[in-house]
Amino acid sequence: MAAPWRRWPTGLLAVLRPLLTCRPLQGTTLQRDVLLFEHDRGRFFTILGLFCAGQGVFWASMAVAAVSRPPVPVQPLDAEVPNRGPFDLRSALWRYGLAVGCGAIGALVLGAGLLFSLRSVRSVVLRAGGQQVTLTTHAPFGLGAHFTVPLKQVSCMAHRGEVPAMLPLKVKGRRFYFLLDKTGHFPNTKLFDNTVGAYRSL
Repeated sequence: MAAPWRRWPTGLLAVLRPLLTCRPLQGTTLQRDVLLFEHDRGRFFTILGLFCAGQGVFWASMAVAAVSRPPVPVQPLDAEVPNRGPFDLRSALWRYGLAVGCGAIGALVLGAGLLFSLRSVRSVVLRAGGQQVTLTTHAPFGLGAHFTVPLKQVSCMAHRGEVPAMLPLKVKGRRFYFLLDKTGHFPNTKLFDNTVGAYRSL
């Protein structure tokens, strides 16, 4: 029977083996580009862009109509001008307030649609060498926009199994999270989890 002091290196190796195999693959040299994520929703974002543009035009026209002075009917010289009080919807205060409100709603709809389009990720590609990653977003009207950043500047804020719908991705130097829809395709889940899907302190 082996002595206890001879068995502990074997037990220690058995404990450390999963940790060694789960280390990030940042040092692994890739010979070619590898697709890590893909989710093409070009048609949806085209419709979303048209909807937001239509809403912007509608609310802008409402703001212009509100600020325009209504025509004043011709009245006899001896006619008495009625006092409508401060709640008259034709007063300047109400018209300018309504114009500002309509403009704010239109800007909010346009801004939300633009931001969602620019932060919804269509594909993630790990470049050859494993040190650069290219993110492609849907962009307004589904036209697509891409950029390449060092892998060390990308941090996944949650594991794929921890979120129900959207996977938040943080890129250093860029505001707001980039969103990966979990219904998309992950061709290489292990490589994704060890590279782009890993958490980093940025």
